[in-house]
Amino acid sequence: MFQPNENIIEWKLHFNSPRARVYEFLNTDEGRAKFWAESAMENDGAIDFVFPNGWTWRGKVLERVPNEKFVVNYFGNSITTFELRDDGNGGTDLSLSDANVPQADRVQVIAGWVSVLLQLKAAVDFEIDLRHHDKTRTWDEGFVEN
Repeated sequence: MFQPNENIIEWKLHFNSPRARVYEFLNTDEGRAKFWAESAMENDGAIDFVFPNGWTWRGKVLERVPNEKFVVNYFGNSITTFELRDDGNGGTDLSLSDANVPQADRVQVIAGWVSVLLQLKAAVDFEIDLRHHDKTRTWDEGFVEN
């Protein structure tokens, strides 16, 4: 069954890159800005996200275990957890869970994570930014590559 737990959104993604490289994109301002938001600067233990459509979010970093786990408070006060595991061949398996997403936002957040995760893969494994950085073509207008 697709997304069977109504309280948690879960996705998995495989990278050809090692865990340290994937973690660097999650844990640094520069890394997050390459796939997640136009800007994602950490200040005083919280990340100030700025998105192309003008939305902002300040999410507290709740836990970080280098090269293994990164947890942040995200939109709607959900708890987003990225867990990284070696794939046995030099790559990484990432598991994402986003817990306590408000029911009204669930469908959009399920789709949103697919967009974000595929942008992460493109940035990490291929050094490509899939986003167009155009404020007139955002998620709100149906564009997935923002």
